[in-house]
Formats: sequence, C-alpha cells, structure tokens
Amino acid sequence: MDVNSINPILSSFVSILPQIGFQTVEKREVKLIEPMLENIGLLINISMVGPLRGSIVIGMEVEAAKQFASKMMMGMPVLELDELAQSAISEMGNMVCATACTNYNLAGIDGLDISPPTLLIGEGGQVKLAVPKVILVRFEVDGIMVNVYIGLFEA
Repeated sequence: MDVNSINPILSSFVSILPQIGFQTVEKREVKLIEPMLENIGLLINISMVGPLRGSIVIGMEVEAAKQFASKMMMGMPVLELDELAQSAISEMGNMVCATACTNYNLAGIDGLDISPPTLLIGEGGQVKLAVPKVILVRFEVDGIMVNVYIGLFEA
C-alpha cells in the first residue's frame, strides 16, 4: 500500500479526536514495519473489506486507553477498563474507521465496509496481521502516544 493512500485514515484520526474532546493531535512518525505488532496495553482491531482489505489497529498503553475512554464518557473518571470503558474506547475506533471509509468514498474508492471493533487487552502480547507490511503512524494526542497501524491491500 502506498503511503499516500493512507491519508483518508490519518485525516479521519485527526478530525475525530478533537470532536471527542482532545486538544492536540500531532503526527510524530511514519514508518513501514513487519506485520507482527507488539501490544503495549490495548489494541483496537477493525477489519476493512471491499476494494481495500486488511486491518486498521489503534494501539496504546492501558492508562492512555482509560484517558480515551474518559473523554468518550464526557469526563467521567475511568479507574479500570471495565465493560463500559471498553465499549467507549471501541466506539472511538469505530468512529475513526467509519470516517476513514467516508473519506475513501470521497476520494473515489467506493464499497468499503468495516467490522465491529475487536479489543485486545494485555501488555506483552503479539498480533500478526495477514499482510506483508504495515504502515505505523505514531501520534501524540494531548501528550499521549498512540500508534495507528495500517495493514491494507487492494483486493
């Protein structure tokens, strides 16, 4: 996948997070990596099907996930990633990926659909995406580091 073809996902991430209460969303790094991902705490995996296939994975530490869930829940304190917090963080991933599908549609790529989010919680695990290479984009969101892994290919 061409680095330029990930722009609909990146613009989606940058536009959705301020809508849920974050002030600054800054891209810090973009690099091509192997498809084996390290879980640093929480991964939100959303599959994409249609003319593009694969996965978009958002990864962060558990404490960061609690802060994201708190923003999604209008500032309610999140002390643990219980069912409500997990639902909130999943919905953030859903919003980002659904908006990315809309952005792709506006760019002329029609017929994309996404799966419900799958959460993987637990530091130290690994996830291998079924693609040859993954583009990793690191963002700093109000001081929180967030990894966005994009493993898509043309069907």
